[in-house]
Amino acid sequence: MSIAAAVVTIGLKFYAYIITGSMGLLSDALESCVNLLAAIVALIMIHISEKPADEKHEFGHTKAEYFSSAIEGALILIAAFSIIWSAAPKLISPQPIENVGLGLGISLVASLINLATATVLIRNGKKRNSLLLEADGKHLMTDVWTSAGVIFAIGLVKLTGWLILDPIIAILVALNIVLTGYQLIRRSANGLMDVSISPEDLKIVTDYLDNLKTEKIDYHSLMTRQAGQRKFISLHLLVPGAWSVQKGHDFADEVEETIENMFSELVTVSTHIEPIEDPISLRDITIDREKL
Repeated sequence: MSIAAAVVTIGLKFYAYIITGSMGLLSDALESCVNLLAAIVALIMIHISEKPADEKHEFGHTKAEYFSSAIEGALILIAAFSIIWSAAPKLISPQPIENVGLGLGISLVASLINLATATVLIRNGKKRNSLLLEADGKHLMTDVWTSAGVIFAIGLVKLTGWLILDPIIAILVALNIVLTGYQLIRRSANGLMDVSISPEDLKIVTDYLDNLKTEKIDYHSLMTRQAGQRKFISLHLLVPGAWSVQKGHDFADEVEETIENMFSELVTVSTHIEPIEDPISLRDITIDREKL
């Protein structure tokens, strides 16, 4: 859907630029080219992320989504600098805009297509906890607001006759795109560096674990990370040392299954059983085991 929308809007926006000569509409059209490339990359990465775990990727391929967002952010930055490069000379010698009414009408149709597509992408991205879909949707939504600003500003140029507003609009659009690209790259970097799950999701887990606490049961070393659509959660369970291996195993299984069922997306929970009476059990509290 995103690819199809990008193809249609590229045609509409470039036609609007050709008949008007507006740098603002050109900047809008160039951003749609980025949308197309980003959507193609996203489709490829979705296919990769859906592959099951294998011998070389035992934790799955879900992190592939982060590469897509990073590539999309880089493409956005390239488009932004291209817009600035094209618009800067027009600040010195502004050019008249022609067929404004028709050009803006075509641009409006393209924006409505992007609005519908962005809404579907963002809704499904949140539903499936997919950074890739949500990022593509938010990028398209940024494009919608950009187009709205361009349409308003070009209409203002037509009314006032201030031709220099057109390249200024294009440069402002480019700067806004730079911000979007930076945010996408930052989110991708966080994901690739094993960012923790959201505070809201973490609270769901800790509320459940806190309710398990008694004099004989506790937990610690809770660590989480988000890998695309999958959450990874690990923790140590402190139980009576007199428990049999079977009883401790059954308890851990119950805890793992309960946490996994708390979320609609993919979740992998790993637990480690320790005797609550042994003070040494509390030493291992981070990714690196404390030395005795």
